[in-house]
Order: sequence, then structure tokens, then C-alpha cells
Amino acid sequence: MSAQAHAQTPACQLLARQQDQYAALWVIGPPIDSWLIDQSTGVVSGDQDVLDAWIAKGKPALTPFDLAAGEALGKEIVLFWPKAHQLGIWWLKWLCEQLPEGTPIEVIGEHQGGIKRVPKILDELEMPWDKRDNARRCSLFATHTVALDLASGNEASDSAWENIEAVGLTLVSHPGVFGHGKVDEGTLIMLECLETSLPKKPLKVLDMGCGDGIVSAWLAQRGHHVTAVDISAFAVEACQRTLAANGLEGRVLSSNVFSALDDEQFDWIVSNPPFHKERDISYGPSQRLISEAPAHLSAGGRLVIVANGFLPYPDHLQRAFNDFQTLADNRRFKVYGATKPAG
Repeated sequence: MSAQAHAQTPACQLLARQQDQYAALWVIGPPIDSWLIDQSTGVVSGDQDVLDAWIAKGKPALTPFDLAAGEALGKEIVLFWPKAHQLGIWWLKWLCEQLPEGTPIEVIGEHQGGIKRVPKILDELEMPWDKRDNARRCSLFATHTVALDLASGNEASDSAWENIEAVGLTLVSHPGVFGHGKVDEGTLIMLECLETSLPKKPLKVLDMGCGDGIVSAWLAQRGHHVTAVDISAFAVEACQRTLAANGLEGRVLSSNVFSALDDEQFDWIVSNPPFHKERDISYGPSQRLISEAPAHLSAGGRLVIVANGFLPYPDHLQRAFNDFQTLADNRRFKVYGATKPAG
């Protein structure tokens, strides 16, 4: 069977047809693809699902925050262009800072994901480029790392971090985090509900899908014992920075829903769960959150989530808890609450 037949994603099909004989390939921000895992030496990603897929095959899997500046990677680097262009720019700058000047990089992605904008971005970063291939509605570009010219406005990758003031807190955000640069309306509605319903006594609370840490910091500010989890390494780092920026404490973990928590239980679980994975709608993580929440709540414990009004969460809540309440509804967003029986 050909290499192409093993490549499930269009971008990997395009990469496979180059017939490159990779000896030390590191892939940056890739999709989960069995052909790519087999071809590569290791992966750098902010997505715990991706890291777990490489780990399962015995391959090195790192977040960008696991690497010290200048720590060696392989000599063959392929960056998969993300939907969020600012994140793609961050990856390019990070690679320029991480790798020796002149290290070859290839950038690949789907046309509907914005790869056609990459030549302009490379020009702005003064990174030379050539177009290697174009097929399957994807493009592949070749470039190499450069010493960033900070005088020309090509700031270091760390400049992507942004501070936002909201709900009496300083939030630290990154282009790799959901809702970067703004405060989500649904989260604010959920916080209004929590303000009136959350007991004043300190509780053990889990913030599922913590993002930039707004909910975790808000809870910690009110004296609650917070555990924050997210599948995104960018979110984990952002939440840690947000807590530190406000002089607050909390435990922040990388976790695919409850995967890092074993059998641990909490008094409350709060969440603004995502329903997008890149461009696709995915209810899987939210369904797992709801269905597995009772096992992670102490007797009488409570789940509070906010969701777009059209999402089918009431059915899942009814199955998992036998009962639930709609705590707020502004037509765009609904906040739901469900309680584990005390008996």
C-alpha cells in the first residue's frame, strides 16, 4: 500500500507525495494522522490529544513550553498552519527563536484554513520562501529560520501574550487560547449566575476548559480551592499566568476532560465547554464532561455550564442527572445547573 493511502488528511496527502526521505522530522501543530506519526521523529503541539497520539506510538511529544530556548529539534521541520493566523505567526517566530538561523522549515495547510496568506506573512517576517507544491486544496511552502529583526517591528514571540482587564481581574491571553483578546459573553453570564448561587464558604471547584483562566481567577479571588484543566497547553500556560498576575493560587493541569484527575471529586464543576475543533463542530468533549461529571462530584455536588442556546445539552444533562435547571437564558446563551443527589 502506498504512503499516500495511509495519509488521512489532505495536508498529509500532499506531504506524502513529496516522497521526502525523512530522517529526523519534527512536526509542529499537526493533525492526528497515522502516516504522519509513523514518518515523524517527534511532535511539538499545544493539543493534548495530539501529544497523546504520538506518545501512544512511543514518539517524543512536547508542548512549546517544555523546551528551553535553543534546545535542539530535528533538522527537518514541518509546521501545519493553524486556523488562527496569529497563532501561526507565533509558531513562526517561536521556531525562529528556537532553531539556529537558516534551519529549513516547511509550512503546509489547507486553503480553507488560510495557508494562502502565508507568503505575505513570511515576507513581513523577512523569511524567504518558495512554493513547493499545491494539490488537494492544500499548499506547501519552503522557508528557513531567520534572526528576527526586532527593529523592523518583528517582535519576539513573547509579545503575542496580551493582558486584558475584566471583572476586576488581569487576564493573560495568547493567540492559541479560545477567545483570545476578548472576554466571552457566555462566560460573563455564567459568572453572574455563580455570583448569586455559589456558597460563600470555600469549596473545592473544578474549572473544566479553563482557557485564559478568567473563571479560575474569579473563583480563587473569592476564596475557593480551584483546580483548572484544559486540553490546550496554551490555555494551561495562560491560566497559570493569569493566576500569577492577580496574586492568586490554583492547580492547573493539562487534561482531556477528566483524564488527568483519576477518581478525584469536587464540590462544584463549572465550565464553558468548547464545541469547535478547528473548523468542525464537535460535541464529544462536552458530552463526556456532562456524562462523567456525576462520578467527579461529591454527594450534593453541582455542575454549572454555559452553552450557546442551540446546543443539545439538555438531553445530556437529563440522562446524566435525571434533572437540571436553566439558570439563565438571554437567547444566545443558556446557563444550566444540575445537582448530584446527596443520598
